This record gives sequence, C-alpha cells and structure tokens, in this order.
Amino acid sequence: MNAFILPVGDELLIGQVTDTNSTWIARQLNLLGINVRHAFSVGDTHEEIVKAIGYGLSQAEILIMTGGLGPTKDDITKKAIADFLGVELFFHEETWRKIRQIYERLGKTAGESSRIQCFLPQGAKILNNDVGTAPGMWFNYGQKVIISLPGVPSEMKYIMEMEALPLLQEHFPGEPIAHRTVLTAGAGETELAALLEDFENNLPESIKLAYLPAYGQVRLRLSGKGGDEKSLNAILDSKASEMEKIVSRFVFGRGEKSLESAIGEVLREHKMTIATAESCTGGLISHKLTSIPGSSDYFTGSIIAYAYEAKIKHLKVKPDTLEQFGAVSEECVREMISGILAAMDADYGISISGIAGPGGGTENKPVGTIWIAVGSKYKTVTRKIGFNRNRAINIEYASNAALAMMWNLLKEELRPK
Repeated sequence: MNAFILPVGDELLIGQVTDTNSTWIARQLNLLGINVRHAFSVGDTHEEIVKAIGYGLSQAEILIMTGGLGPTKDDITKKAIADFLGVELFFHEETWRKIRQIYERLGKTAGESSRIQCFLPQGAKILNNDVGTAPGMWFNYGQKVIISLPGVPSEMKYIMEMEALPLLQEHFPGEPIAHRTVLTAGAGETELAALLEDFENNLPESIKLAYLPAYGQVRLRLSGKGGDEKSLNAILDSKASEMEKIVSRFVFGRGEKSLESAIGEVLREHKMTIATAESCTGGLISHKLTSIPGSSDYFTGSIIAYAYEAKIKHLKVKPDTLEQFGAVSEECVREMISGILAAMDADYGISISGIAGPGGGTENKPVGTIWIAVGSKYKTVTRKIGFNRNRAINIEYASNAALAMMWNLLKEELRPK
C-alpha cells in the first residue's frame, strides 16, 4: 500500500516555514505498513494544487494533504479538491456551530471569515478537530482515498491520531511492521557500522538495520515486516538486545528518549545535581537539560561566562590561565568545572569554551575548535573537538558532545558495573 504526502502553502516553498508535518505523517504511516512513495510541496495556486492531486493519486492509493484549510483568501485547498472531484461546496452547520462556541469561550464573535472554513466539498467525511477550527476531511475516490488536514502541526497530529489513522488501518489492512530503536552517543556512524558488521550480515531477511545520524548521536533502527505480529515483535526484541550489547558503551536508551532525559533519570535516581558553565554554546546545554519536566530536581543552575572577566569573576578562572593558554583551552575548561561546582554547589558539572565561528579562529585554533570538560569532585574528563560547519551546527554538535561525555561519566561513577 502506497501513500503520497502533499503539503500546501507558499510559506513552505519560500522557506518561511519548515515542513515537519510530512516527516511525522510518514513515520505514522510506516508503522501501519504503508509505504510513502513521494512527499513534495505545492504553492497556493489553484491550478497547481489540482494538478498535484491528480499526480499524487496516479502514484499511490492514499493522498494526504496538509494546509490551506484556514479562513484567509489563500486557503484554497477545499476548492481545489472540489474541482478535482467535480463537486460543489456545501455549508457544514456542525463546523459553524463549533467555531461559534470557540469564539464565545474567548468572549468574541465569529465573523464572516470564519464562515469560509465551513464550506466543504460534497462527499466529505468530516474528521473532527477538537483542538482547532478547521475540520479534516476524508474522500473516497474509487478504490483510493484523499485525506485533507490542517497545516497547524498540533491540529494535524490530533486529527491523524484520533481519526485518520484508525480509519486507514480499517480501510487498508496490511501486514504488520514494527521497529526497535537503540540510541547511541559518542560514536560516529562509521565506528558503529564496523562494530555491527557481523551482526548486520547475520540478520534475517525480514529485519533491516538503518543508521540515523544526528550531530554527535546515532539512532540504530531495526525494522521488521511480515509474518504474525507476535513473532515479529519477539524477534525484534531479541535482535535489539543483541545489538545493544555489542555497542553498549555508547548506548543511552531506546525509542524516542533524549540524551538529556537519560542524564536526568540517572541524576534523579541517585539524588545528584548538575550545573553548567558555558561560553560558546551560550546556554544551549542548560536549555536542553531544563527542557525535561522535573529538571529542577537535579539542575541547580548555569553561568554563561562569555568574556574573560566573567570567567574570572564568576567561575574563578585564574587570569594567568587565560593569559598563558587562552579561554579555548583544556586548562580553562578544567578551572571552569571547579568554579561551577563551587558556585552552584552541584555534584556534577559541564563546562565548554570554543570558537563557534564564523570568525575568531586562528592558525592554532581554527573555527570549530571547542574544549569540553565534564566532572565531579572526584574526576574531570576533557575533550577537544574540531567540527567546523556553520555557527549553529558547531554549537549544536558541541552541546551534544558535552552531554554524551556527561552520560559516560555518570555511567562510570553511578551505574552498576
């Protein structure tokens, strides 16, 4: 069974908005055993949308559209669908009632522009949207299906999960497909592939291994398809455990867990605390750590010491250290660790200082040179990285590298051998 994803909107084509909807939809369809053949965007042009609908249905049994269902003049998806199907628009009273209720709760009155959202193509099966105003729609087109969803991610996800996915599963029953994902940090794709070469070569035909790298992290995804669901899940569980043992020193979790949440779980379990001293990352590491609900249980604080003076005053870095070795040095980040542990009364600390770019590099310390330290009162570990991309990528990679180092230190000091 094949699907075609068609996001609608000029904002996607000019780069004003990133299309995250297609990625999310593709992941959900894959779990149902539905193969995504294509996913591409089309602008807010009636003729182009109609052509794209026809092309999508020529390539797949399922066409999923997002966007263009709002109250403004450029939201023309419904009219394009109606014209493709050769039907008229009708006024849907239930949608109008829901919109009026939403406005009344806000102390406002729904205007004429809101009524536009209530005109839907004849033959539409309404997919309820309880988190927004624009309903989703399902159309039968011969043996094929058109699904139209709002472009707002929270609304799209709600309709997909509550309405569209169950209907698709009922309408197109397929063979089971399942995944197991092992999360790693601190090793690149090439290193992991070398460790897993024999394992991968001996996988059953029905099981495939994919390497999904990010900055400083790699997800190892095992995918299986076919047979009965119970047997498929049993073999995936077995193979995932086997793979995890082979690369155990790099593993921090499974599924969708983040590295920062894994760190938080260990700290909370052992009633330990952490603080950060950041320079070139400007607070990104502390942001990642505090993005986890309940992080106040273990995160005591952060000092963003960009200037020499701030490092000296708040982190007690010695002026002689900065003069002799510079801020981007092993010596500096070691003293930053001592300073942050004392300043925030924390059990563990992360410090980082580097040249994120695009300027500031020298022959001896080019752009992308970043020193990281992680430590406790018992031990400090340092690492120099040289990852010269653009500024944003350098900062993201360095933040992930620092978290990976902290995870390894926590495993060494707190996890049972």
